[in-house]
Amino acid sequence: MSVAGAGKTATVLVVGGRAGAREAAIAAALAGASADGAAILEGLPDGMSTLAGEGPDAPRVLRIAPGCLCCAGNLVLRVTLNRLLRRPPAQLFISLADASHAGRLRLWLAGPPYDALLALGADINLDLAAQG
Repeated sequence: MSVAGAGKTATVLVVGGRAGAREAAIAAALAGASADGAAILEGLPDGMSTLAGEGPDAPRVLRIAPGCLCCAGNLVLRVTLNRLLRRPPAQLFISLADASHAGRLRLWLAGPPYDALLALGADINLDLAAQG
């Protein structure tokens, strides 16, 4: 993933599949990256997390309770995202269990105030990857 310009955090939604598969996709995207990375993960892990790690090069990993982030009014995501953006990472991955509302969440993230803080990249859709 390329680093966003103009001080924005490069942001990718990772949707579909099982929690472990989404975390593995995020870990693979962050592997070898020299930029500071972070992940907001919806739900509980379904085993040993590939994102678990310590030290200065480990990504910041924040977990939020499972549930549709856009239908729940975005309150939990908004609080988590605002706290994370106090010290913004260069790269951010937001993991969603269900791809059905990714478009609505993307629109929310593209609006104020996040439009000035985030540079949205292409989604990683594990449901589509499994089909083809």
